[in-house]
Amino acid sequence: MKISKLSIAVVFLSTPFTFVYGQQAKNDTVQKEKNIEGVVIQASGNKKTETAILGEQKKAIIQKQAISAAEITRKGISNVEQGLTKVTGITAVEGRGLFVRGLEERYNTLLINGLASPSNNPFQKIIALKQFPTDVVGKLNIYKTFNSNLYADFAGATFDIETLTMDKTFTKVEFGFGYNTQTTFKNFKVNPHAYTAAGYLGLNSRDRQLPSQVKGYVPTNYNFTQNESVNSFKDGWNADNIKALPNTSIGFTTAQNFRISDSGKLGLLLSLNQGSKYEMLEGDKNQFISLQTEGKMNNDLHRKEYTYELESSALLGLGYKDRGLDVALNAIFLQNSSNMISDFVGYKDQKVQDAGRRFFRVDQMDLSKFADIQLLASQKIGDRHVIKAGGSWVSNNFQQPDRKISEGFLTGVPNQVEMTFGGNNLIRQYLDVNGKDYLSGFAEYSVSLGEKGDRISYPWQVAVGYNGFFDRRSNSYRFIASNIDNVQLRTVVVDIDNPQQTYNDYIMRGAFHFKEETNENDYRSNLYQFINAGYINLNYKPDDSWDILIGGRVENNLNITRYKEQSDKEYNNLQRNQYFILPSFSLKKALNSKSNIRLAASKTITRPILIEYMPITYINPDNENIIGNINLKNSENYNLDLKYEVFPTNRELFAVNLFAKRIDHAIERSYTASGNSNGVAITFFNAKKAVLAGAELEGILDLSRISESMSNWSLGANATLMYSNVERSAEELEQEKPANFSGNLKDRQLQGAAPWTANADLKYEFKNAKNLPHTLSLIYNVSGSKIFTVGTSGLDHIYERPFHQLDFVYNAQLTINWNLKLGVQNILNSTYKLEQGEEGYIPLDVRTNIHTDYRRGTTFNFSAGYTF
Repeated sequence: MKISKLSIAVVFLSTPFTFVYGQQAKNDTVQKEKNIEGVVIQASGNKKTETAILGEQKKAIIQKQAISAAEITRKGISNVEQGLTKVTGITAVEGRGLFVRGLEERYNTLLINGLASPSNNPFQKIIALKQFPTDVVGKLNIYKTFNSNLYADFAGATFDIETLTMDKTFTKVEFGFGYNTQTTFKNFKVNPHAYTAAGYLGLNSRDRQLPSQVKGYVPTNYNFTQNESVNSFKDGWNADNIKALPNTSIGFTTAQNFRISDSGKLGLLLSLNQGSKYEMLEGDKNQFISLQTEGKMNNDLHRKEYTYELESSALLGLGYKDRGLDVALNAIFLQNSSNMISDFVGYKDQKVQDAGRRFFRVDQMDLSKFADIQLLASQKIGDRHVIKAGGSWVSNNFQQPDRKISEGFLTGVPNQVEMTFGGNNLIRQYLDVNGKDYLSGFAEYSVSLGEKGDRISYPWQVAVGYNGFFDRRSNSYRFIASNIDNVQLRTVVVDIDNPQQTYNDYIMRGAFHFKEETNENDYRSNLYQFINAGYINLNYKPDDSWDILIGGRVENNLNITRYKEQSDKEYNNLQRNQYFILPSFSLKKALNSKSNIRLAASKTITRPILIEYMPITYINPDNENIIGNINLKNSENYNLDLKYEVFPTNRELFAVNLFAKRIDHAIERSYTASGNSNGVAITFFNAKKAVLAGAELEGILDLSRISESMSNWSLGANATLMYSNVERSAEELEQEKPANFSGNLKDRQLQGAAPWTANADLKYEFKNAKNLPHTLSLIYNVSGSKIFTVGTSGLDHIYERPFHQLDFVYNAQLTINWNLKLGVQNILNSTYKLEQGEEGYIPLDVRTNIHTDYRRGTTFNFSAGYTF
């Protein structure tokens, strides 16, 4: 039976396309039903069970792994990022996205149903995947080897989110609560405007925009009058003290199908979701500095950070299917609003005399919006020809509006701070990264040649196609600070949670006013990126045991950066126009019905993250600023993989994958001298080259092999072992050496590359008296120490230490309609820790070598869904 297909979830819609070479499944018949949180679903084109996923992995020519809908459910995976961390060699790194084989997020690419997707955050290469709920995700595909129909920005992996297809009319309501041992019902600070009905929808950003006196105008060092200084800023300096409530989530999804002709069906699906989360972190946030002959603490700070995060999504989609024609129109909207208050106590800039007294607060809002409209179509002509095409328009925006920084000294009286006006002690920052027009598209024609005979498929398949995108970003970064008018009134003691009225009184008494201090030349920049590529693939199957895929891709990368420096009157235009010829080769030999050997080789490139090459100096109050490197080059990557895999049963897998990479111009996070002589700054350099070699080991074992009494148990485990070595560039050599150093620097690993990772999960499944499934899973993952930031001026590197994550999930189908899920996340409550290494070229004279540490607490989640 044929089915109509349409899917939409919190963030994505399904596409009905058949992507060649394993990107999507190859038929559209109704398959076995599975449950995702109470929603009965059916996969179109592939089964979404874990067994079916293993079968697809076994047959595909491209080396790929996947997380099925069934696995998403049983492991309690609530978002795409959590799901991907269950895959061999993939780890989530705090605030920096996903690492694959120890490679930074910059080496990864995201597709949604085969269409390129931009990041809506300049600090991340791909959109934060934790924003993508998995309620109706059919499958998460992970490609670790390259093929020419994938985008060339590939060294770690390409993630392809294949959204769920449904053939059943349903309506689902779901709600959830979460309790965190460290945060829930504890004292919590929040911006007053964030903790409102408007704030719950992320609309409090309207009160944090630039004042009308300067908005839309080139900066002119505008001086706000007394009245303007009091009344023009709608968001103030106060903070509310509350008790943190439980985390919440609520969702509504409805799907309807309509038959509009004998063979044609139309589907409609609407999904609305909203969630809130409270999180409190506490620990060290220090900084180290080289004095050339020894290393000292530049900052010695204790931080408390309160984050009130809100996520919203809405999807509306239409899907039409009629014989060989599939069409989908998807509209996606995502919004993430993080309201943070961070309090720092200690000293900075080596001013030890301020120890325990220096105080500064950051009141920050990160707002990201993502709107995506997709149109996709495919047409099958006869048994041999397929034409497919798709396009999307994306508007995305990232803001840190009215990021307020206040600095003073603790008086010893609880909550009292002595403030001095001027000297950047009251400063407002406005960062806006606007990407109004991101266009993505693809088109492909494939034809099967030769005769099948009694074989499964035609011996030859040829595909030619195009894909590409255009991305335009307009960036603005502005500052407004207090300016002293009367030195006799420059100091005041305030209640730091309620200083606004005091500030207003002092402004009206003529103590100070606000003034824009943005440089008129360098506050704005524009970035343009044009990617156009043509490719051809030849897939040859001499018999059913051999599968050979040869591909070639020609890709044009045009980048234009328009910017000014402080003294410039005219814009600089930095243009790079590069052509890359990128071959790929994949071979699979089925040794027998249960085992394969695979070989893959390719050349790819890597583009930097936006913040890494933006012409910007991003200011932080602890003087650990971020400086973009406009001269950063694309990396060029040479990839080689050899894999042996065996499938003892349709539920089991054992695999060994050997891989090697050479990355020319590898991009690394490092330190450099700060524009502020008291601090250090993070920047990014190209290494000369890096080499990596490693092995991935993976196993899924049905424990009935041990005893029939364990037939309901299964164990999955995987590990990656990796060696990496960097050949430094001239800039890196200069940066890492201490003064008057004439020796050779020690060999080191690639920044961000972990020497090992490990994931495991233990599953127990049973059915109740009503034959409804119950699953209990225990899930663990960890990765080895890796360089977080390359050392400078003789100091050792900052290392990210292993973080042990252990989760438990119980998922139960209580009735045909009710589904229940209980989860315990971060059971071990390990400490996340960054440490200054102690094996540099100069001695380290410090109180502690901890750079950053904190715990997240253990979270108990409960969710229930009702489907009718």
